[in-house]
Amino acid sequence: MALTEIDRRLLKQCLARTPGAWQDLVDRFLGLFVHVIQHTAHARSVRLSADDVDDLCSEIFVTLLKNDFAVLRNFRGQSSLATYLTVVARRIVVHELVRRARQEALGHISAHQAAVDAAGREAREPQRIEDAEEISLLMNRIPPADAQIVRMFHLEGKSYHEISSKLGIPENTVGSTLSRAREKLRVVRVPERGR
Repeated sequence: MALTEIDRRLLKQCLARTPGAWQDLVDRFLGLFVHVIQHTAHARSVRLSADDVDDLCSEIFVTLLKNDFAVLRNFRGQSSLATYLTVVARRIVVHELVRRARQEALGHISAHQAAVDAAGREAREPQRIEDAEEISLLMNRIPPADAQIVRMFHLEGKSYHEISSKLGIPENTVGSTLSRAREKLRVVRVPERGR
């Protein structure tokens, strides 16, 4: 299909920045762009909300405006303006849908990885001692630096990671300190039960 005289004039007026020309172009091709968005999304099995369609339309128009109408200036008139803009719009929509899918996938991976990391940390961390009396007894029998770790873990409910960040020590050190402290508590409990 050839370039129509109406489109040739509209394009010329847009590039010359004639008042109202841009709005005329938007009015003329908005329906086409919405159709391209919906068709492209459907072909890729992507569900779009009305807001998504609006966002993608905006992305198309922003691209047309970029660099002093560079996309419109590149039009050579070897097809209808509608055909050219359909190809341009489809490329923009595909690019945007792929970008969104990547972001979503990375978000899910990140959320999944965070959950796995948290579960791994919880599995490595020992059970918290619930009895405050036992913890106080233990804290009186260990060095102050170890007592601080015990207090932060058992009384304040902080994780290995939080303790390590706060005290500037490796997470492994937190774990080994708590293991030693638990061992001491077990030793302290045994004589008391024997009384």
